[in-house]
Amino acid sequence: MPVLHNQVSNKVLKERMLAETEPRTTISFYKYFTIADPQEFRDRLYKLFLELQVFGRVYIAKEGINAQISVPSSKVEALRALIYSISPELDNLRLNIALDDDGKSFWVLRMKVRDRVVADGITDESFNPSNTGQYLKAEQVNQMLDDPDAIFVDMRNHYEYEVGHFEQAVEVPSDTFREQLPMAVDMLKDQKDKKIVMYCTGGIRCEKASAYMLHNGFDNVYHVEGGVIEYARKAKEQGLPLRFKGKNFVFDNRMGERITEDVLAHCHQCGSECDTHTNCKNDGCHLLFIQCPTCAEKYEGCCSVACQEESKLTEEEQRSRRAGREVSNKIFNKSRHRLSAGFINPEK
Repeated sequence: MPVLHNQVSNKVLKERMLAETEPRTTISFYKYFTIADPQEFRDRLYKLFLELQVFGRVYIAKEGINAQISVPSSKVEALRALIYSISPELDNLRLNIALDDDGKSFWVLRMKVRDRVVADGITDESFNPSNTGQYLKAEQVNQMLDDPDAIFVDMRNHYEYEVGHFEQAVEVPSDTFREQLPMAVDMLKDQKDKKIVMYCTGGIRCEKASAYMLHNGFDNVYHVEGGVIEYARKAKEQGLPLRFKGKNFVFDNRMGERITEDVLAHCHQCGSECDTHTNCKNDGCHLLFIQCPTCAEKYEGCCSVACQEESKLTEEEQRSRRAGREVSNKIFNKSRHRLSAGFINPEK
């Protein structure tokens, strides 16, 4: 029986991936459906994915599956056939193929069983996640954007919204999806006569959000089919105007797919136009933030002078400094206390 988890270091695995000569294709998919035994399903799928040299991140729960993966391009159709066959619920499932893809998105396969495929914080047992809003295809999305009675609601984190969003979309300024759901209901409580259009990266968050809005008394609820990824793909294929501007943030090594050439964000250190996310190069920090090439050179990829100096210490000295230090979330939007007037003060 094969080992059902990775036993090789991240560093070695990344080096192996970068040395690969065959191109890879990045794919995401999700499905809400009942999985009676998530652990058995996970172990079976893990072995099958290993055979196809799949890398990526997969979450499995009793409510379904959520996956962001890469596979050798020559095995895409084999992967598609596998996914369609592993459960009747997954037959003909839509696979979101990445747009701006260098094939270097993942280098290890991580597959975990969770309570939910998306952490939503919903405890109301009367909530029915299968009662969702109406799908909107790309052409319908563009039509709805011109409808004065429609409100587009971005169900992604604020650092995702910062680098790209639909025209006039409402941002729900929250750190997590579980916080966004009740916030969205409260923000729009006086707009129940409007058409509410939810969207997210690949569809999984906005699908559940649409069900939550219906559960809370909103009658005209829609969500973008396949999220931004599918919208952009179909709009380009059909020659439609792209109404999503900027970058679509993605949760892999690419950190973003370029949808249009519009740059909506600014460097968090100097304020110049920039929409390139990076992680602070200090191993004790890894803060996710936006950094322009000039600041990347000036601060050597770090978010501050303090991190720049610490990154140059020996490993032993770095460990000594980190000992006893409060561990904070490494996601940018959890670090607003480090921002001043919207920017990181690199001198601190």
